[in-house]
Amino acid sequence: MAQRSIEDRLREEYFDLLPEINRVAYEIKARIEYHLLGLSHRLQRHEQIVVKSRIKGCESSIDARRRRVELPKAEKKSESEPLERVGVFNIDTPEAYSLLSLRDLAGVRVLAFPRSYLADIESELKPLFSDWTSDPVLDEETDDVLAYKHYGYCPEASARVQGEYQIASMLTGLFWEVEHSAIYKPAPNLKGIARSLTMQDRSSKVYGALKAFEDEFERLTSKKDE
Repeated sequence: MAQRSIEDRLREEYFDLLPEINRVAYEIKARIEYHLLGLSHRLQRHEQIVVKSRIKGCESSIDARRRRVELPKAEKKSESEPLERVGVFNIDTPEAYSLLSLRDLAGVRVLAFPRSYLADIESELKPLFSDWTSDPVLDEETDDVLAYKHYGYCPEASARVQGEYQIASMLTGLFWEVEHSAIYKPAPNLKGIARSLTMQDRSSKVYGALKAFEDEFERLTSKKDE
């Protein structure tokens, strides 16, 4: 009998975990929506806070696990050298790979407009997930925080599956939805675009332009309130 591939093993694991992944996503979203009710009720007509949940698909999860495969320690050039990601499964050690190492099988994104609400939302939610790990998303060019991000466990929903939530500007979040399919996970004919230095520079400029738009919008609306 032919040995099952590592991908098939991970597919079996994914569908075993799927009910728990769904529970974790639901738990995080429900907690966040409940704890943001007070803030949401104070929003003006032009302001928005939207909470979106998603679960990572099967093939996407396998691809993510593959991208995180590192060069074996025995092949490192020196002990001080960080492990290099090679993105290739070692067929001799199929038991070494599990989707449980992924931090974002279940995820929630909180989108806010204008961006001045980000700090308020972060302050509101951080005590709720006090034992979670903070891992903010930074602009590679400026080191500015593009989004707050935290990951950890919801024991009420699953002791095995980790979840993640992000808090981002609504404009940045909508740009990410385009960027994710066009650049981060492109169709085969678009492979290589993410490595383009020119495209990375353009993306950074988009983040700057979106922030400038929101800053100016808030400046003008605050003047009207005076």
